[in-house]
Amino acid sequence: MNYQETIDYLYQLLPVFHREGKKAFKADLKNTLAICEHLGNPQHKFKSIHVGGTNGKGSSSHFLASILQEAGYKTGLYTSPHLKSFTERIRINGKPIPEEEVVAYVERNKSFIVDLRPSFFECTVGLAFEYFASQKVDIAIIEVGLGGRLDSTNVITPEMSLITNISFDHTDILGNTIAQISTEKAGIIKPQVPVVISQKQDEAEQVFIQKASSNNSLISFASDKYELNEYSVCEGFAQFIFKKVSANEEIHLKSQLIGKYQSDNLKGVLDSIEVLKTRGFEIDKTAVERGVSSVVTNTGLKGRWQTLNDKPKVVCDTGHNLAGMEENLNTLQKYQFKQLWMILGFVSDKDISGILALLPKSANFVFCQAEVPRAMNATELQQLASQFQLEGIVIPNVNDALNWVLSKAKPDDFVYIGGSTFVVAGIDDL
Repeated sequence: MNYQETIDYLYQLLPVFHREGKKAFKADLKNTLAICEHLGNPQHKFKSIHVGGTNGKGSSSHFLASILQEAGYKTGLYTSPHLKSFTERIRINGKPIPEEEVVAYVERNKSFIVDLRPSFFECTVGLAFEYFASQKVDIAIIEVGLGGRLDSTNVITPEMSLITNISFDHTDILGNTIAQISTEKAGIIKPQVPVVISQKQDEAEQVFIQKASSNNSLISFASDKYELNEYSVCEGFAQFIFKKVSANEEIHLKSQLIGKYQSDNLKGVLDSIEVLKTRGFEIDKTAVERGVSSVVTNTGLKGRWQTLNDKPKVVCDTGHNLAGMEENLNTLQKYQFKQLWMILGFVSDKDISGILALLPKSANFVFCQAEVPRAMNATELQQLASQFQLEGIVIPNVNDALNWVLSKAKPDDFVYIGGSTFVVAGIDDL
């Protein structure tokens, strides 16, 4: 099989969460452990950092990878889902895994995969771990797929864990309270392995403290150590000025990721760097500054408040839950524009009423749907949105929707595209 045939084969053979939702989620680690055992337990052959949370874990993972690259380390990065190509999920120093490596992995392990029938994600985790081990990375950043405790990535013993923030997402799997969700996320805290929590949150704080205490793990809340003094956007970069509370010093960072919400992620990243230094990693101030300012260039990250056009300003973002949309609307306030256009699509297995209640009624809406089975029907979305006094038209394909908006919008308007990772992934010019 060639590369495309191999990917198609896996999609057809194995349950895929981003297409099928909950029924593709395996609520235990048996398959992953079996895969790792079959592969010779590659997860124990490289150092790692485990990154979980609801929002921000992808951006934080990319920041850490970029900084470690700038510090001179051969750095693996495993994230999900991908936006354009499956190979985006597995990178070393920003370069995606070669397609021939994917083909070879499936060919070598085909009979085992057929017999075990793991999920697509479980199969992918095995591939990532084997690739990082074979390439002898100095360290790999491993992003949790879903939850933490039962996530397939949770078979590693990392140098440290980072948990970004906790909010409502995948409540049908993780629970419908912050405490329940936090318990699942806290599952990545390992015995005597330090953990950084990016944001201190009332309902989650004690869950993390208790889990860390029971594991004799040093815990640190980054939001207690760093304060955001100033945020601005200039010439395509965000400017962040943080105050390090203990030293009463300022940290100036320029970032290619310009959403204001990145300030919370960066607090966790800065604290994580301090932890890594205690674990023997040499990371100086210049590596941090260059890693943050070049994060997109170094890692190939897409879809985080990404500018696609300037006049009118067109921005897409993969934020897809209530907390993510709140942060995006906060960032939007930093921009001056005449009319806001919102091209939105969602998945069908989430309650989006909270998101719709937030959206500005003065915006012009275009409702679309991603080309995945989980996508909410665009006409149904239009009808639901109308209950919140959000009026707009239906154009199912996101690229058709964008072209239509561009034919109507004025140069000083603002166009936002989002609601679902899969809507963003469908943009041709991403």
